[in-house]
Amino acid sequence: MRIALAQVDSFLGDLDRNVARTGKFVSEAQEAGADVVVFPELNLTGYSLGRIGHEVYAQPEGRSISFLAARTKAISAVVGFHEGGRGPRTFNSAAFLEDGKLLHLHRKLYLPTYGLFEERKHFSPGQSMRAFDSRYGRMALLICNDAWQPSIPFLAVQDGAEILLVPANSALTDSPAMLDIERHWKDIIRFYAVMYQCYVVFVNRVGAEGDLSFWGGSHVVDPSGETVASCGPDETVLTVDVDLSAVRRRRWQLPLVREARLALLQRELERLISEGGDL
Repeated sequence: MRIALAQVDSFLGDLDRNVARTGKFVSEAQEAGADVVVFPELNLTGYSLGRIGHEVYAQPEGRSISFLAARTKAISAVVGFHEGGRGPRTFNSAAFLEDGKLLHLHRKLYLPTYGLFEERKHFSPGQSMRAFDSRYGRMALLICNDAWQPSIPFLAVQDGAEILLVPANSALTDSPAMLDIERHWKDIIRFYAVMYQCYVVFVNRVGAEGDLSFWGGSHVVDPSGETVASCGPDETVLTVDVDLSAVRRRRWQLPLVREARLALLQRELERLISEGGDL
C-alpha cells in the first residue's frame, strides 16, 4: 500500500478555497500512485476558529465532503474539518473517504484548552473510538491530542487496527512543558509503533495562524520502530510504501497485542471509576 502524506497549509475560514486545494492534492497523490492520502487536522476549515467573525463548518453528508468523496474512486483520502450543522454541538472531525463515499468519521476525543489552544470553546468531544476496514486494511483515526492519551491507540489496536492515522495541527509554543514538541511527537509515535506493533502515520500542518506556527515534520514509523518516511518544515506531498505483512509478522513473533487481558482491564477500570477516578 502506498500512502501520501499531504503536509499542507490551510486558509483560515475559507472552506471553498481549502476544498478546492484539497481536491487538487488528491489528484496529485493519485497521479503519484498513492492508494491513500492523509491531510492534516482541520485542513478544510483552518484551526483558529475563534479569530474569525463567523462560523465555518462542513457536514459529513454535505456539499464539501461529497465533492471530495467523489474524487476517491481510485484513491482513499483522510480530510479534517469543523463538523457542524446538526443541533448545537460541533466537532473537530476527520473523515475517511473511499469508493466515492464517507466510509468512517472520527470525532476528536481530547480537546486541548490551555495556553494558545481553546478547542473546548468551539467543539464538543467525540464519544467513541472505532477501528474500521478500508479496501487496504483495518485502520483507525486519532486526531492530534488523541494520540497523547495512550489508552486511545491501545483501544484502536485491540479493535484490530494495523495502521494508526494521526492528522495533527501541532504548533510551536513557548510553554515550558512543550518547548521540544517535535521530539515529543517523534517519541510517542515511535512508542506506539513499537509497543502496539503497527504502522503509525503522523501528518502535521505547515504555515501559521496568528500566534500559532505549525512545524510540519510529518513521518511514518513501522512496527519495528524505524522511520520509513519523513518531511521537513515546508509544504509537500510525500509518498511512502507500507507492508501490512510486517505488522502481522511482528505480532506473531512478539505477541504483545494478544497479551492485553481485556477482562482484567475492564475489572480494574470499573473499580477506578467506582472510586471516583473518572471526570
